[in-house]
Amino acid sequence: MSVQEALPLGGLSAEQSGHFRADHLLVAGMVKAGSKVLDVGCGEGDLLQLLETRGIDGRGIELSREGVNRCVAKGLAVVQGDADTDLVNYPDDAFDYVILSQTLQATRQPKVVLENLLRIGRRAIVSFPNFGFWKMRLQLLIGGHMPRTENLPATWYDTANIHFCTIKDFVELCDAIDVKMERAVALDLYGRPIPLNLPWWVWNMFGEQGVFLLTRGGGK
Repeated sequence: MSVQEALPLGGLSAEQSGHFRADHLLVAGMVKAGSKVLDVGCGEGDLLQLLETRGIDGRGIELSREGVNRCVAKGLAVVQGDADTDLVNYPDDAFDYVILSQTLQATRQPKVVLENLLRIGRRAIVSFPNFGFWKMRLQLLIGGHMPRTENLPATWYDTANIHFCTIKDFVELCDAIDVKMERAVALDLYGRPIPLNLPWWVWNMFGEQGVFLLTRGGGK
């Protein structure tokens, strides 16, 4: 797996950066200033607001009506929609980047969604919680129950997440559909990038979440 650590996000002071999640800062740092971006599953628009600080033309699509309302109240261009059914309506190469942040595991057809991201965007950025994280494994091994963490607080019977995966699973999916990884970062429990010189299994064991910058492979 070819990996490259993301550069720190410029244009924000340390105090300003402290208001945003570590994965959002990392994702925003992967987007070139002035780009046209679609944030799929944008929630309440926190990432879109961060992207605006860099002069990025950001749009959003969000499943929940409450999330859409909060985004619109912030002046963000967000519509209600479902990643599983509505991405097919977007034309090819409509955006420079399409972002799927902490949403992949909640989709019904992750493979199809990923293919659509890279059809309508020249690049895609995908982040997701790593189900191979050591805390997850420990809860299954010792507790004998489906894991719950700060990033995944819901119980198994009351969660929107239906397709958990590990960093290794996601890399294998990218290989299977001929997706090129331009950059890949695993963040630890404290939101810090795991050093690149460590073997992949360390990422899969100690990375609480993965963030990937993707482009179409040679066969696309």
